[in-house]
Amino acid sequence: GVGLMADAWIEAIGLLGGLIGILAWIPQIRRVWVDGKEEGISIPTFVAVSVSLSLWLVYGIIVNSIAMIVSNILTLAFIVGITVGVYRIRSKRDEASES
Repeated sequence: GVGLMADAWIEAIGLLGGLIGILAWIPQIRRVWVDGKEEGISIPTFVAVSVSLSLWLVYGIIVNSIAMIVSNILTLAFIVGITVGVYRIRSKRDEASES
């Protein structure tokens, strides 16, 4: 019926918004993993964003929103990837400065 069609459109809008949000992190991933640069990346900010995304993920699970679930899982994966890359770069830099 009409309700199912409206629900599908609402989820499609959510998926599009989530996709755009995910794509917005690609420059950061490239900067860290390809260029090897971590300047200006705040780990406390990334922790706060991760907590926020985790809460939105729980909310998405509770309301059964595929768009919220998928976009938050993927965005969290990107955030974890960036954070791991930053730690990797900073560890190498710290080891080099100790030598």
